[in-house]
Amino acid sequence: MMNYNKINNLLGWLCAFIATVVYIMTAERTASWWDCGEFIASAYKMQIVHQPGAPLFLMIQNIFSNLAMGDKSQIAYWMNVGSAVCSGLTILFLFWSITALGRKIFVGPNLKEALSPVQTIVVMGSGLVGALAYAFTDTFWFSAVESEVYAMSSLCTAIVFWAILKWEVRADDPDSNRWLILIAYVMGLSIGVHLLNLLVIPAIALVIYFRKTQKATFKGAFKAFFIGVVVLALILWGVIQYLIKFAAFTDLFFVNTLGLGFGSGIIFFSLLLVGGLVFGIVYSIKKAKPILNIALISLGFIIFGYSSFAMILIRAKADPTLNNSDPDNAFSFLSYLNREQYGDEPLFKGKYFDAKAIDAFDNGVVYRKDKDRYVVAKKKTKYSYDRETVFPRIYSDQEPHKTFYRQYLGLGPNESPTFADNLKFFFGYQIGHMYFRYFLWNFAGRQNDVQGHGSVLEGNWISGIKPIDNVFVGGQFDLPESEKQNPSRNYLFLFATDFRSDRRLLALWQKTT
Repeated sequence: MMNYNKINNLLGWLCAFIATVVYIMTAERTASWWDCGEFIASAYKMQIVHQPGAPLFLMIQNIFSNLAMGDKSQIAYWMNVGSAVCSGLTILFLFWSITALGRKIFVGPNLKEALSPVQTIVVMGSGLVGALAYAFTDTFWFSAVESEVYAMSSLCTAIVFWAILKWEVRADDPDSNRWLILIAYVMGLSIGVHLLNLLVIPAIALVIYFRKTQKATFKGAFKAFFIGVVVLALILWGVIQYLIKFAAFTDLFFVNTLGLGFGSGIIFFSLLLVGGLVFGIVYSIKKAKPILNIALISLGFIIFGYSSFAMILIRAKADPTLNNSDPDNAFSFLSYLNREQYGDEPLFKGKYFDAKAIDAFDNGVVYRKDKDRYVVAKKKTKYSYDRETVFPRIYSDQEPHKTFYRQYLGLGPNESPTFADNLKFFFGYQIGHMYFRYFLWNFAGRQNDVQGHGSVLEGNWISGIKPIDNVFVGGQFDLPESEKQNPSRNYLFLFATDFRSDRRLLALWQKTT
């Protein structure tokens, strides 16, 4: 009889080892050409990066910088190694997640049932293929060899999804809720890396629903998914933003009205928050309310993980060389978290790019610290426009963006866009070009490293039969020799051979040419 757990553990660590070794061997020796230089410098000196910050990432990368042993020329490399290790561990948890899902196919609802040797081989083979295939996809490998937040964020996401599958097997055990608490804590920590991890919450809600319900229905699944979205929103806005906002306005009252020092209101609010959580947890135990109990404990661990952002305030007060927005008080910290430097982007309702402002009204004030009190630095203004739409995709009024919108949509100099143009840009450019191109780089191949905005010679995915000028003329096979020899060209053909060697496709090619 095969020892399933031992094989599962050994093969998982083998995948992690293979991936980590390859990532370290191929890691960037210095800084990649984008945010990596900022992150490396900031992690080394514990400085404040661009909004909304990544304090946990910076602190962990600072540990890896010490492996340079004082050689400053090697600091960047060792931080890149930090991403390589995180990515290797991501493959570990991915392998375990795949085998957990594969195992369910054979055991059905009896999740603790033993597998036969053949079934074990099939499940382990699936884990190996899936984990190692993902390990060497274009996108994941790219992030694994540079000091950016995405490698560590992927690790947090992998841990969370693996943990919910562990809970699923043990859901009927009396101590199973500890896995949910672990998930909450990792999610809290992940806020200090990147918010991507929060997108797993609706999937977690569905796992819990299908595990706990006696009879699954479409209505029930939709309700569970909706609850997951609500929880996501509560964390994204309630915990991450409004807790800080409440703390900031409490500090405003304590400083400006009561005459106390800066930070006194934050301390009071923090004590009030901790006291409220403790009271609620004790109440849930006394009144035997298990759902309330696990919700409050999980909220407490999310906030505990989120507390890594204290590093931002602490280091801002030290006034380091790189100190974006100087978030050394409650209101500048709130502005930092809300990315106010970048302005607002409409999500659900907004203007067209050629719209004209027709009215303006106050939309709150901005406070700043001045001597011993907070003062109003400026008033926020919000505008209404003559042409607005729901789900705005073509809203930027920057001249380069407006020019690109018109070129992409085929609009004349004075022609106004319609809602149909709005959707055309969304499906054609944002989904078709930006998303699917990026996705297919991993499974079909990447043409080159040019950014591109839709041209057939700029950064597209390799299909093998991609039409050029709307005619099948050999696709990627008829590109100039300089393009074929481009070092950034990845040969991962969606179609493995030149289609002209296939009689049916050859007939199509001859007809079109």
